[in-house]
Amino acid sequence: MKQLVKELTALHGPSGFEQPVVKFILEKLQNKVDDVRVDSHGNIIARKIGQTKGPKVVITAHMDEVGFIVRKIDENGLLRFEQLGGHDERVLPAQKVQVRTKTGYLTGVVGTISAHYRKFEQDSKVKKIRESYIDIGAESRQDAEALGVSLGDPVTWQPSFDFLGDERTGKVVGKGFDDRAGCAVILQTIEELKEFAGEVIAIFAVQEEIGLRGAKIAIESVEADLAVAVDTTAASDTPETVQDDIIQIGKGTGIKVMDFSLVAHPAVKERLINVAEENSIDFQYEIFPGIGTDGGAIHLANSGIPTGVLSIPSRYTHSATEVISLKDLEATKDVLKHFILSLKEEDQFTFI
Repeated sequence: MKQLVKELTALHGPSGFEQPVVKFILEKLQNKVDDVRVDSHGNIIARKIGQTKGPKVVITAHMDEVGFIVRKIDENGLLRFEQLGGHDERVLPAQKVQVRTKTGYLTGVVGTISAHYRKFEQDSKVKKIRESYIDIGAESRQDAEALGVSLGDPVTWQPSFDFLGDERTGKVVGKGFDDRAGCAVILQTIEELKEFAGEVIAIFAVQEEIGLRGAKIAIESVEADLAVAVDTTAASDTPETVQDDIIQIGKGTGIKVMDFSLVAHPAVKERLINVAEENSIDFQYEIFPGIGTDGGAIHLANSGIPTGVLSIPSRYTHSATEVISLKDLEATKDVLKHFILSLKEEDQFTFI
């Protein structure tokens, strides 16, 4: 899946501007599913029908990544911007970004002062989003416009994808793993599914990072018996004082118990755990109130859908340099695939 993730994370697709990702995934789904459509908001809904009767299971990941949007062009050619999704303002300065214009892509840098000026500025000062700017090399507003920039143009981190250390670590670093890694898991699961019971409904959702919006829309058009969302989660295995070492990179997929958007349905959660144990797949329990996923939207729809979540541990999330383990990626795919293969016609995912 490494190459698939690399290709997905190279795409430019912040919340509300996922068109390149939609086109890519549609192409990958050709001849792999029985039906696929794109709704009016950009969600992809694909169906793969099994060989025997069984439950209808939704598997979902979101296509958008955190990013920015151009809100103003200063007279000196610098770009002012707003955020799309949650950002830590401390990690923005001096990062390379990519501006998508109607005529192509531009490389920019989130501006900051040179180190030599640091002694003249307060050490505690963190520049707010509305104080920040992107430098694209333009010398005036007219120059920036001549380069193709318009108000409302979307911005992401500059694409990058490398092994962390080298290939021996099994870890990769880049932008957009949240949640292109989840998209890769679902695409690979669909590729590997041959004989199974029931129906798999894959939803690749838009606008998750700004309020789970795409999933809320997409699920209303779908009848399902249960669902599993796939997303990344913040690892807690680095030495900062707020970290508790519960979710670790390289220790397997996270099987969610709860977050702020849902408490995982007990029957779905237990089946995911049983599948992982029976197939000797590494997993971790995830209890983290500081995060939400499209599972939070899915489980509230259509009078309630029993929902679980698989989480890919990630360091430095919502930054230009997210880190995941390829082992965890494979473990997530394996649990999801075996979960689907375990489903039988008589299965009932009841609360008691």
